[in-house]
Amino acid sequence: MSAEAADRVAAVISSRPSTPLQISWFEFLLDNSLLEKHLQKPNADPSPVQLIIQFLEQASKQSVNEQNQVQAPADNRRNRTLKLLALKVAAHMKWDLDVLEKGLTIPVLNMLLNELLCVSKVPPGVKHVDLDLSTLPPTTAMAVIIYNRWAVRTIVLSSFPEKQTKPGPHQMNMLSIVQQEKEMTDNILTVLKEQAADSISVLEGALHLKRDFYVHTLRTLELLGADAAANGETESSTAGLCISADELHCQVHYDLGGIFFHQSCTDQSAYEKARDHFRQTKEILKKLSVPVHVHLDEKRLAGYWNACRALTGDCDPADPHTTPYDQINSLIRAHNHQAVIEAFIKDNTSHSLPNHFRRSVLREFLYKVQQGESGLGEFCHKLCICNAIRDALEGEVLSVRFQQLLLKPSRKMVDFILEVCTRSLEKEGLSEMSRRNMAGFLKTLCEGLEDLSLVFVVSSHQLFLELLKDEERKVLVERVRKRSATISLSAKPLPSFYDIPASASVNIGQLEQQLILSLDPRRIRQILIELHGMAERPFWRVNSKWEVPPDYISVILGIKDNLTKDLVYILMAKGLHCISIKDFVHARQLFSACLELVTEFSPKLRQVMLNEILLLEVRAHESLAAEGSKERPPPDLVSRVRGYLEMRIHDLPLRQVVGEECVAFMLNWRENDYLTLQVPPSLVMNNPYIKVGQLLASTCKELPGPKESRRTAKELWDVVVQICSVSVQHKRNNDGRVGLIKQRESSLGIMHRSKFITFIKKLREPLVLTTLISLFVRLHSIVRDDIVNEVTAEHLSIWPSTLPNIQAVDVEAVAVTVKELVSYALMLNPNNQSWLITQADIYFVTSQYSAALNFYLQAGAVCSDFFTKPVPPDAYTDQVLKRMIKCCSMMNCHTQVAVLCQFLREVDYMTAFKALQEQNSHDAMDSFYDYIWDVTILEYLTHIHHKRGETEKRQIAIKAIGQTELNTSNPEEVLQLAAQKRKKRFLQAMLKLYC
Repeated sequence: MSAEAADRVAAVISSRPSTPLQISWFEFLLDNSLLEKHLQKPNADPSPVQLIIQFLEQASKQSVNEQNQVQAPADNRRNRTLKLLALKVAAHMKWDLDVLEKGLTIPVLNMLLNELLCVSKVPPGVKHVDLDLSTLPPTTAMAVIIYNRWAVRTIVLSSFPEKQTKPGPHQMNMLSIVQQEKEMTDNILTVLKEQAADSISVLEGALHLKRDFYVHTLRTLELLGADAAANGETESSTAGLCISADELHCQVHYDLGGIFFHQSCTDQSAYEKARDHFRQTKEILKKLSVPVHVHLDEKRLAGYWNACRALTGDCDPADPHTTPYDQINSLIRAHNHQAVIEAFIKDNTSHSLPNHFRRSVLREFLYKVQQGESGLGEFCHKLCICNAIRDALEGEVLSVRFQQLLLKPSRKMVDFILEVCTRSLEKEGLSEMSRRNMAGFLKTLCEGLEDLSLVFVVSSHQLFLELLKDEERKVLVERVRKRSATISLSAKPLPSFYDIPASASVNIGQLEQQLILSLDPRRIRQILIELHGMAERPFWRVNSKWEVPPDYISVILGIKDNLTKDLVYILMAKGLHCISIKDFVHARQLFSACLELVTEFSPKLRQVMLNEILLLEVRAHESLAAEGSKERPPPDLVSRVRGYLEMRIHDLPLRQVVGEECVAFMLNWRENDYLTLQVPPSLVMNNPYIKVGQLLASTCKELPGPKESRRTAKELWDVVVQICSVSVQHKRNNDGRVGLIKQRESSLGIMHRSKFITFIKKLREPLVLTTLISLFVRLHSIVRDDIVNEVTAEHLSIWPSTLPNIQAVDVEAVAVTVKELVSYALMLNPNNQSWLITQADIYFVTSQYSAALNFYLQAGAVCSDFFTKPVPPDAYTDQVLKRMIKCCSMMNCHTQVAVLCQFLREVDYMTAFKALQEQNSHDAMDSFYDYIWDVTILEYLTHIHHKRGETEKRQIAIKAIGQTELNTSNPEEVLQLAAQKRKKRFLQAMLKLYC
């Protein structure tokens, strides 16, 4: 480098701002005055808490002697000085536990406060609860109080969940240090929890002291350090920092309130003690004009106070100082639900309750409804309405629950909504934005109501007329007018909904509206006569939602008389709509009137109507059966179904759905003899549904004898395989090789797969569904070709085990069909053990382990009366148990794996031990030890925890193994009873966890 270049580099370096070097810990040992100067800096580096950590770390560092043996830290002048320096830094921070707890770990802070006890001449080896604070020197008493305040605060803080910091890939050597610190923390917490009662007693004793207190400062600690002869201990004096009795009492009351609130989860009476301490804290805070030495979170204090008052009932609604929270909680405890509603309505104007509190009150009562409390349904609806209107006023999105309420509204509900809206706008000086938001809410309400009578109630209300401008009302009315053409046929007519001057066109509009709404055949006929007297046009087109099957349109529209054409079309369309909404009473009236009408002039239409009435009766009876009715269909209906299946009338339009549902009807009511023996062969050849029905009936009928049923089962198998197959074509590629192309659009079977699925979902007979599930499970296993992960089902042995042309089968279609079929079957009967196991296997083979475990547990529950009885061995086979074990393992629930390993006929110790070695377990770990009855596994657990230094968990394992009923010297009956009891409790716990 040239001289000029070196000068330029030097100039650049000298121009950069220099960063001051960080002071090292040992420099404070060399210069006594350096610490105080350093702490006076605004942004001292290292910070005070870092200095404490460095001083104590160096003072507690272990040494190694010449024999390479680790020795405890030496008690020499250097180490004593370092500990004193750490105390000086804490004194500079005025012993603010809030700051110290945030910056220091529990082991470091424990060491620091123990040093404070030492230099403050607290008698060693004497329990703090046995000390008389009134006779101790001021700084000594204060040291005891600070330590015990920290003890109760640490117990509370340790109960809060916090995310553990994991070392990165380059910090793996830190694992042992982190583990050591965790063990030290656990040991300290164990001691603090054991001595919690003593710490509480010490702090309660401090509240009886009325004198001022003194705490060590930099100066007093300097005096202690100068007394070398006393090894850092000298008489405490009152020369420290003075803390008034009120300030200390305020802080102690707050800390005691926190520990009692923490204990109240196991002792309800502790809430009252916590409330009393928080009350004292609030009263003393009011007395202190400028609290200097009180370090507490006033927002947290207010939260504690409100929670305690709510839980203890210590609030009077009439008290003017009572908060809105207290008033609501008092009304809830008094079961004064009407007053709660009134309070919520008033709050819509005052906005004193936050939205999250209002929603939490609603969630609490909804939970009570779910738990079975009666009489709260209407109250929850009203709370939901009050909250929705509050949201609307503030321009928030309306809740889903309120939207669901609008799906089934009543006149009473709409009246209540309008009342709350009116009262919510009574506040003086209400902003224009709130009024516009309310107007938007009313518009949304009108658009969300299907019942026109309720829309009329809203649109004619005084508030609606005040908030919406004329133009807005006209647009809304026009929108509702258009929507009225597609209104539900079950709605009641509203002849006076629109206030429009009478005229010929208006009369036609009103009559058309009544035609849409009416379900009375006589009234429909009368309206059509009036309409045809006013205008000659096709009135069957008035409502675009009126639909009749395409098979019948040409026959109906071929009727020459326009009035009759309209009447037949509308009666049939309305009847079909009523069937779709299961309004079978009106459907019968409409179809009967239509049958009576067409009998006069058209034998073809008469038979069409008879077929539709048959379908109506079949669906009506199947609907009752789906709702739980066990009543068999009348013989007349069965006879008519048979007649339809055998019917042969030339040129008669037939809907395939009628035949489809007739076959399903016969299968559902076990008319297998007719389907297998009496159906004409020509029908079987020409109607695919009858063909499938006959094969299903034959297979089910012969199912008890597997050898005899294999022939018919093979025929059914072939039909289903063809339905799930696709045509395969050969095509030469660009390189000259021949490839395969699957044509998924065409079906080689007797019907398309989608139609077959539709037909299956009309079946309810358990044996028929079990047969179909078994068939598809076998087909699914063959096309998947995965022997390890096979789905299980009943009667698998009757089906073939191979396919001649496996490439032609649509694998995806088979997989989808299996899932749809099992889901449909479980929807009909969620308590079928075999179907539940099959569903669990489906989830298992597709790696959905949580869902699989859910269904395995349900299967065990339904056959053991929710595990109050032993699960039958044929339900929980070793294969099922091993799959449950794998599910838990894949979800990292390793303790559950170990428990389940005991359920096997031969305990799988290898898997259990491997699972217990895992440290990253996502289950509750030691809370499952009570469910282990195998002594070998419990002994291994004890060994593992001892090896890891996990004292608490080791004690839990020892306690579990020490139960007398697990003693191996017990009779076999006692051991079996102990195992059964633990099996039951474990499976019930798993059921709550996963189902």
